[in-house]
Amino acid sequence: MTNQMHIQKQIIVFGARGRVGRAVVAEARARGHRVTEAGRAEGDVTSAADVARLAAGHDAAVVAVYDPQAAPREFFPAVARALAAGLPRAGVGRLVGVGLASVLATESGVALMDTPGYPQEWRAFYAGHGAGTEALRAAAPDALDWAVLSPAGDFAADDADPPAPAGGYALAPADAAARITHADFARAVVDEATAPTLRAVHAGVGAV
Repeated sequence: MTNQMHIQKQIIVFGARGRVGRAVVAEARARGHRVTEAGRAEGDVTSAADVARLAAGHDAAVVAVYDPQAAPREFFPAVARALAAGLPRAGVGRLVGVGLASVLATESGVALMDTPGYPQEWRAFYAGHGAGTEALRAAAPDALDWAVLSPAGDFAADDADPPAPAGGYALAPADAAARITHADFARAVVDEATAPTLRAVHAGVGAV
């Protein structure tokens, strides 16, 4: 897939100061969209009231957050429930979350984290991310159109910050060997935020 020009949108990015968030902000602004950067200083993404306050007046939201101090199994579902309640209250109809390849199905249908040799020391983190997606699936009203994207495998090493796009992308099943730059992954996120093709699914994104 490649970039397309879209009508200017107003996008709020929760977690805008992380590596993925910065790449999404850069990509969206490069396309002429208006972007609001939201981090911990602006509000609590586990609070529906804060989400609604920050998101008011936007067309779409992107969430790429992580709290190293919180239990993943509690944090990610709490974020999902706050977004599911707060975004519709603010009139935002589209959400793109950033997930993990670990809980994405491989071509065989098995979750990547359950394949032989896959690192298990962060399994609680993987499971927390997956629980967040399931909480979103359970809590999102019809008024909220959502999708979760993750790299099909992991991010490639790219030193520029914000990074420059290196190529295109394609949707793909989980593959531990797959790599994509932050910039090319951001292309997919902004595409889905502004011109949705995926609904109520977690999809992997690979480089082409």
